Amino acid sequence: MIFRALRSRNYRLFFGGQSVSLIGTWMQQIAVSWLVYRMTNSAFMLGVVGFAGQIPTSLLAPVAGVCADRLNRHRILIVTQTLAMIQALMLALLVLTRTVTVWQIITLSVFLGLVNAFDMPVRQAFIVDMIERREDLGNAIALNSTIFNGARLLGPSIAGLLIASLGEGLCFLLNGISYVAVIGALSAMRMAPRTRAVRRTDMVQELREAFSYAFGFAPIRSILLLLGLVSLIGMPYTTLMPVFAKDVFHGGAHTLGFLVGASGVGALVGTMYLASRASVRGLGRLIAISASIFGVGLIAFSLSRVLWFSLLLMLLTGFGMVVHFASGNTVLQTIVDDDKRGRVMSLFTMAVMGAAPFGSLLAGALASQIGAPATLLLCGICCVSGSLLFTRVFPSLRGMIRPIYVRKGIIPEVVSGVETAANLSGPPAD
Repeated sequence: MIFRALRSRNYRLFFGGQSVSLIGTWMQQIAVSWLVYRMTNSAFMLGVVGFAGQIPTSLLAPVAGVCADRLNRHRILIVTQTLAMIQALMLALLVLTRTVTVWQIITLSVFLGLVNAFDMPVRQAFIVDMIERREDLGNAIALNSTIFNGARLLGPSIAGLLIASLGEGLCFLLNGISYVAVIGALSAMRMAPRTRAVRRTDMVQELREAFSYAFGFAPIRSILLLLGLVSLIGMPYTTLMPVFAKDVFHGGAHTLGFLVGASGVGALVGTMYLASRASVRGLGRLIAISASIFGVGLIAFSLSRVLWFSLLLMLLTGFGMVVHFASGNTVLQTIVDDDKRGRVMSLFTMAVMGAAPFGSLLAGALASQIGAPATLLLCGICCVSGSLLFTRVFPSLRGMIRPIYVRKGIIPEVVSGVETAANLSGPPAD
């Protein structure tokens, strides 16, 4: 059943609230990109704004992970969503009163980045707290990606129409209002008290323990490294979309909305595919395959000069991107120890979001020198190369993950005579 995670009341509330709020989030993201490019006509400044909004995640995500393991995740999310609403309303006020400057946008982007540095890892770890059946975890993660990318389909399209007719300010205002839905959903949840171990170590020691645990276990390390590479090299394609919309396809804000919306359609198809899967088995190989699909999509898009064909390529790119990140997320959440979940998910956030600001800055600088198409071509080649390297080590990683799957009942304990002997000795500890 595709929507089986919705059997859990708290997750159902969260799903509904996020479905509304994320549309506003995507509207704001498109409006910010278009506003900055309209004001500066600079691909480099697009990179600077992207860097400013994402760099706090690189610096603070590990600290947020410790907080996610120590503190009440539910309350943290209410605070972060409220702060994000305030940021959107401040941006709306500046734009609607025609007093906005690029440096104000950068400052508010940094503020939102600080909020997201805590919101993202806590939200990822909070999924386990919301679902009532642990076997629904993979489905819940896939459905999270579904609403994210469903909003990615609707938000940019709505933003493109609103920007063209009424300006960017209304997008920011509507985003601020949309946060009421998710804050209301979080407030309506009935959360059971979460048992937390008494922490006898300081934060630095817990951070050191998290890094040692994650990078000392090859499957977690390899997945995080590939996710980080794809985020660093591949994800900046979103930063360069205004350049393609305006300079390559000679369109306006509506063209930008169509391009990002097409990527959202592909991503939505990818999340529905993942949600329909009955088990986490097979996702390891899919992590590599989807990274290659993403990279090939970027390469072909960089060479295309026909809008309708480029929209089709955005479908492919969006599919590969979301399947890659959601598959990596699901495998990590499946194999990680519960008491380290928040910290490992903060490393996941660092890999996915923390690498992106450096990629945005690099892509903006490179695009200003060699052009946006050539920049995306190089990005696609690097993503495919990373996927091939991961594929080479995958057989050994699968052997390390198998005992964990056996212990958690994901695969049968006795599959063959050879595995019987191995399993009789007992799977190793996480």
